[in-house]
Amino acid sequence: MTMKLKVKRYNTRRPEPMPEPAAPQAVPSRPALRNAPQTIAPAPAAAPSGPARTSDEALFAQTEDGFGSQPFPTAGASAVAATAEEAGSPVAKDQATDIDSIRREGLTGRQLRLARRMAQKYGLPATSDFDAVRLLRQAGLDPFRPNPVVEIVAEDEVAATGPAQAGPGNMMPVPAGARLPQTIKPVKMPAPGEEMNPAAEILQMQRDLARRRRRRSMLMMARLVFFVMLPTLLAGFYYYRIATPLYATKTEFVIQQAMPQQTSSSSLGGLSNTPMANMQDSITVQGYLQSRDAMLRLDRDIGFRDVFSAPGIDPIQRLDPAATNEAAYKIYQRNVRVSYDPTEGIIRMEVIAPDPQVSVRFSEALIGYAEEQVDQLTQRLREDAMKGARESYTEAEAALLDARQRAVTLQETYKVLSSEVEVGLITGQIGQLEGQLTADKLSLAQMESNATPNPARMEPLKRRIATLENEIAILRAKLVEEDSSGQSLARVQSELAVAEADAETRQMMLAQSLQAMETARIEANRQARYISLSVAPVAPDEATYPRAFENTMVAMLIFAGIYLVLSMTAAILREQVTA
Repeated sequence: MTMKLKVKRYNTRRPEPMPEPAAPQAVPSRPALRNAPQTIAPAPAAAPSGPARTSDEALFAQTEDGFGSQPFPTAGASAVAATAEEAGSPVAKDQATDIDSIRREGLTGRQLRLARRMAQKYGLPATSDFDAVRLLRQAGLDPFRPNPVVEIVAEDEVAATGPAQAGPGNMMPVPAGARLPQTIKPVKMPAPGEEMNPAAEILQMQRDLARRRRRRSMLMMARLVFFVMLPTLLAGFYYYRIATPLYATKTEFVIQQAMPQQTSSSSLGGLSNTPMANMQDSITVQGYLQSRDAMLRLDRDIGFRDVFSAPGIDPIQRLDPAATNEAAYKIYQRNVRVSYDPTEGIIRMEVIAPDPQVSVRFSEALIGYAEEQVDQLTQRLREDAMKGARESYTEAEAALLDARQRAVTLQETYKVLSSEVEVGLITGQIGQLEGQLTADKLSLAQMESNATPNPARMEPLKRRIATLENEIAILRAKLVEEDSSGQSLARVQSELAVAEADAETRQMMLAQSLQAMETARIEANRQARYISLSVAPVAPDEATYPRAFENTMVAMLIFAGIYLVLSMTAAILREQVTA
């Protein structure tokens, strides 16, 4: 984004010449620079008197400051004053060298800074920016002219060849087509003090720059050594010499589910044989193995805190015997690492301890805790399913016993083994009597058909028929009429039939309850989980940690990153402050 420069306008009309003051006043250097007008305007690029400048003169040309060819009346006034001074006018020379008159010229801040830099370059003892302008003009230099250095070289050549060949302003005229020499000759300044050589000054500046670069490089190297290399060396010394060797035991196991022979054909049955079926149980076991409960159980059973509080552990990894459970839990998290692979359903566990046998003991104890946790995950579900089936079976069995007992009570009360048998017996007797009665009636009818029947034979037959009818009536009455106890065979048969039907129903319910209980037992067995070890814990024979080289490199990268971030932050803040 391009921003337009905002330039304040000032009255640049040249003031009337003031009378010469009695004595110049000393002006401090920095306040004069602050009180100088801030009008941003470059001095007009005055064309040199003489032939066109060659490419060698471009070496001494001033750098464009971005204001183009905008005129500055004050710079022109100073140029006129300098011309008058070179011409030898005493009034103009006094006005040019007088600080008050220079201050009244209305020079810009840029022009004053340029004069101060030029005075410092040539070793002039200037006490302020205006004094630098005065000294430069006394030395025959105008800091606001386009190429004062070229004129100095020209004056040097005039001094070498003689004053007779010098043009106006003590400058040697350059013939057309002539080229300046490739080597700049030392410039002799008429100012007080030692003579200055531009080549020597340039060499001195280059030496100063090189010395400054070396100093900065040395400072940067010192910072790198202090903030990166020294901490890296300390970390490497710790990992190689001080750190206690630790042994890691790796274990891999999976959580499996007991499956029946016939699996369901539904969409859920298709996932029963995949690792996704036991993902929740695996994640739960992983969380338990990394919990505080597992750490406390391990401490109670084997003594986890005592192992890492031994004097043989280095001070950084050692656990204080009086440390809290939180501090012990941090050590536990750092030395017991459990991960779960959802694609394969495998739980990987790495247990780190100062002794390989202790590491194996820790691993076996944690695997036992995991098995208990897996069993507890489905124990309540299995117990609930079996509890309902058992209660249903018990109720059906009790109801069947009550029905059977009620039927037996009826049999004992009515002295009837079975109502069906009693009814069968009575109906059988009635049938036999009915047959005999029919035969006797036929015999009686045959006798009565005779013209002269025998009464002696007819009377017994009639009495027999009456007896059979009476017996049949009595047997029929037993089926429907109540006896002396107020119970009839029909009522007894009905109550016994109800009791037997109830008993049969309870028998069917008991069979169904038994089948449900067996189904629940099968489902409970399906819900059972168990751990299958794919990689058993084996004691290592070499220390696994610390990995000295890798840890040292990681420490160096961390320190280098911190140093880089801090350096960039400091550089950005310095730039913002000095902007």
